[in-house]
Amino acid sequence: MRPSSPAPTLHHMAATETRLLLLGTVMLFEPVNGYQLRRELLSWQVEDWAHVNPGSIYSGLATLARQGNLARHDLVDGSREVAVYTSTPLGRREFEKLWRAAVETPDILSPLPFHTGMALMPLMSRTAVREALRARLANLDANARAQLAQERPAEAVPPHVLVLADLWMGMGQTEREWLVNLMARVDRGDFGLRGEPADWEAPADDPGWQMANDRQRYLELISRKG
Repeated sequence: MRPSSPAPTLHHMAATETRLLLLGTVMLFEPVNGYQLRRELLSWQVEDWAHVNPGSIYSGLATLARQGNLARHDLVDGSREVAVYTSTPLGRREFEKLWRAAVETPDILSPLPFHTGMALMPLMSRTAVREALRARLANLDANARAQLAQERPAEAVPPHVLVLADLWMGMGQTEREWLVNLMARVDRGDFGLRGEPADWEAPADDPGWQMANDRQRYLELISRKG
């Protein structure tokens, strides 16, 4: 039993997921400066689960701005100069494309895209989330049928590989059950998705509150500059 498609290279995976993560977090907190974004992502422990090198955050922001996916605003904030970022229409379209691909494409051996997409689910509308989860379920079932069709006789496969195949099949079944439950929660209105009231508020000591205060000041500075 093999994964249904060749796994992407580590470099490609890191670049794609970092791109999705940076676009999404800018959309969540814009206008936002690079230091704030780095601090927020480190609080998410992205270096552990998303394999994002903290040092790559600044270079990733610069690349996305150069490509037109983000807009960089060089502001004078009191006595200091600061670069803050906002999303662009091109960047928002790119985010949605990457998000849908990450959520709709199951890969048991490379779950990072899906995990990244789920962390940014509130940026998508309920309709879009529902469609993507249904597509993932259909693709998961299609992959399972394809694997069954390709099964080789047990005597033709080394025993240790059969054990691994059992693990992969179990992981696939567990994800399917989890996905059906998640879809039911989305259908009944759980989670605060795009365009809806938030269903969670950060604790009082969360640095996000300071980011919210800075956001209002940055918006005023950008409007004056414009």
